Amino acid sequence: MQPEPITISATVPVSASKAWAAFTDPDAIVEWNFASDDWQCPSAKVDLKVGGRHCARMEAKDGSMGFDFEGTYEEVDEPHALTLVLDDGRKARTIFRPSGDATEVTTRFDPDGDAPLDMQRDGWQAILDNYAAYTAARAG
Repeated sequence: MQPEPITISATVPVSASKAWAAFTDPDAIVEWNFASDDWQCPSAKVDLKVGGRHCARMEAKDGSMGFDFEGTYEEVDEPHALTLVLDDGRKARTIFRPSGDATEVTTRFDPDGDAPLDMQRDGWQAILDNYAAYTAARAG
């Protein structure tokens, strides 16, 4: 039985359109798309349209491991929602909800069947927290 989807969120101090841009621009993605300081995202490619591809290379800085995080966009509703179908069939849907002068960014994703759920939640949340810090640093 497939585990229930996991939900993570962060609030960024920018409009939904700016939050969207920081989330989808390949030049921005390489700056925030890693869960810890010993990892990096050396490259990202985004074809932001339904049926378009997303690929972010994730690597340990020491070169000990790495992988491509890849999928196809199923939904692109700028600047409101984005759904990525990962190559293994799991889905990740991110919504951008304005909240005053800020935007709440929430991702709901299907966990994989291998890693512990807490580890997946914590890893995805750490990446989203990096995104929020990157976005906040550029807001001023």
